[in-house]
Amino acid sequence: MLAAVDHVQLAAPPGSEDRLRTYYVDVLGMTEIPKPPVLAARGGCWFRAGAVQLHLGIEDDFRPARKAHPGLRVTGIEAYAARLAAHGVPVTWDDNLPGHRRFYSEDPVGNRLEFLELTG
Repeated sequence: MLAAVDHVQLAAPPGSEDRLRTYYVDVLGMTEIPKPPVLAARGGCWFRAGAVQLHLGIEDDFRPARKAHPGLRVTGIEAYAARLAAHGVPVTWDDNLPGHRRFYSEDPVGNRLEFLELTG
């Protein structure tokens, strides 16, 4: 029986770790968590915010996920969107999901991310 999602992994191009750290830590407010040494040798980085974990793995033939994406629940979505915009990160609002306020954005390597908050 499934109990929870442990993490979501996204791909990233070789050499992008510093840009990913800046975005996921400084912009999104996540904390970088250490990878086990055997996995750290492969590159990439892991991040956490509360129970949410995002793993960014290096893929030589990288292509960003433009449709597939993690949906990240936030609180104070207006302030969170303003935080991203203040860092120069594009925010695209979408009002098509009843009971939610949500927007889409992209990480620095082009992966799509959805941010949403319940409204009811």
